[in-house]
Amino acid sequence: MPLDKEDNELGLTPSHNQIGEIRDAPYAHDAVFGDITEDGPNYRNVGWMGTIALMIKTQIGLGVLSIPGAFDILGIVPGVICLLAIAAITTWSDYMVGVFKLNHREVYGIDDAGGLMFGRLGREFFAFAFCLCSLSIGLNAVSTHATCTAVFLAVAAIIGFVFSSIQTLGRLTLLAWLGAFSILTSILILTISVGVQDRPAAAPQDAPWASDFKIIGNPSFSDAISAVATLVFGYAGTPGFFSIVSEMRDPGFYPRSLMICQSVVTGTYIIIGCVVYYYCGSYVASPALGSAGVTMKKVCYGVALPGLMVTIMLVSHLPAKYIFLRILRGSRHLTANTFIHWATWLSCTFSIAIIAYIIASAIPVFDGLVSLVGALLGTLMSFQPMGCMWLYDNWSKGKVDKKPRWIAMVCWSCFVVASGTFLMVAGTYGSVVSIMNSYKEEGGSAPWSCADNSNSV
Repeated sequence: MPLDKEDNELGLTPSHNQIGEIRDAPYAHDAVFGDITEDGPNYRNVGWMGTIALMIKTQIGLGVLSIPGAFDILGIVPGVICLLAIAAITTWSDYMVGVFKLNHREVYGIDDAGGLMFGRLGREFFAFAFCLCSLSIGLNAVSTHATCTAVFLAVAAIIGFVFSSIQTLGRLTLLAWLGAFSILTSILILTISVGVQDRPAAAPQDAPWASDFKIIGNPSFSDAISAVATLVFGYAGTPGFFSIVSEMRDPGFYPRSLMICQSVVTGTYIIIGCVVYYYCGSYVASPALGSAGVTMKKVCYGVALPGLMVTIMLVSHLPAKYIFLRILRGSRHLTANTFIHWATWLSCTFSIAIIAYIIASAIPVFDGLVSLVGALLGTLMSFQPMGCMWLYDNWSKGKVDKKPRWIAMVCWSCFVVASGTFLMVAGTYGSVVSIMNSYKEEGGSAPWSCADNSNSV
C-alpha cells in the first residue's frame, strides 16, 4: 500500500521496522485500526464516489415514504420550509463530522467524539444511543407485509446478518449503489403512478373526486411536532457518517461527497413529498408506496426490496463494527484474519440482527416508529453533538480574540444544540401520543403480528 503525502496528512502513516526504516511491504498504520496489512481486511478503501452511495443509502430508506404524510399534517409550504431547515442544519452537522474526524484522527464513531467531549459517561451514552438508532432505522426499512409481518422481519434479519458481516465498507459500496438505484427507482415509479392515475387507492371510487391537499395545515401541537420529527428521521443517518469518513481512502474528498449526497437526498424528499401529496391529498398512504393501488404497491415494493435490504445491511454493519472495535481495538486480531477476529465479528453482527428484529417487531406502527426514532434519537444524534463538537474545538480561540465570525459560530452552535433538544423532547411527546392513538384505533396491529402493516392511511 504505497503512501503519499495526503495519506500521512489524513491519518494513514507508514510503519517502521526496529531500526526506524520504512518497510517495503504494503504495511501502514491507521489511527483507529492500527496496522493494516495484506493479511487482513483493508479498512481504508472507500473512494469518494463509493462514499456518496454509502451516504445516500444511510439516509434514504423507507422513511422517505412517510414525508407525504408529514406534509398532509403541516401543509405543503410549511412542510417544505421545515424540510429545508432540517436539511441545512444536518448538512452543517454532517460537515462537522468530517472536520472533527480530521482534527481527531483517533475518532471512529460518535461514541469516540462523545468520549473526547464528555468523558467516559459521554462515550457510553452516545454508544448506546447510536446502536439503538441504527437498529431502529434498519428494521424500520422492512416494516412491510409479505406472508406474515413477523416472519418477513425474521427473513430480513437473516439477510441483514449475512451481508452486514462483510468486513469493510469498501466492499459494500457496490451493494450501496444497487440499493440507492433500487429505492430511487421505486420512488420514481410511485411518483409517476400517482400523477397518471385518476385518484389514490384509498379515495372514494364511486363519486367525483379532487385532491384535498392543503397549502398550510392546521394541526395540533402534538401532530405538528410529530410530523417534524418524521422529517428529521429522513436525515438521521448523520452519526453513520463518522464510520464512512473513517474508512475513506482520502477523507479530503469528504465535503464533495457530502454535498452531492445531501443535494440528491433533499431533492428526492421534496419531489416525493410534494408530488405524491399534491395528487393524493389526505388519502395518501403511509408508507406512501400504497397510494397508487394494490398492483403498483406490489411493483414498487418489489423494486424497492433490494434497497431496503441494503439499508438493513448498512445500519446493522455500523453498530456491529462499533462493538467489534470496542472489543478488539489495539489488538492484532482487529486487522488479521484470525479465528478470534472472525468469531468476534460474526458474534457482533448476529447479535445486532437479533436485537433489531425484536425492536421492529415490538413497534409495528410505521408512522409511530418513524417519528419516535426521528424525535428521540434522530435529533440527539444529528443536532446536539455536532454543535458541541464545534464548541469543543473552537471555544479556546475566543479567549484570545473574540472575532465576529467566532461569535456568530458560537451562537449558531448553541442554536443547533437548543433546537435539537427542543425537537427531541417535544417530538418524543408527540410521537408517543401518536403511537398510543394508533393502538387505540380499530384494526391496529400488535407486536409480533401477522397483520398487514404495509399500507395505512
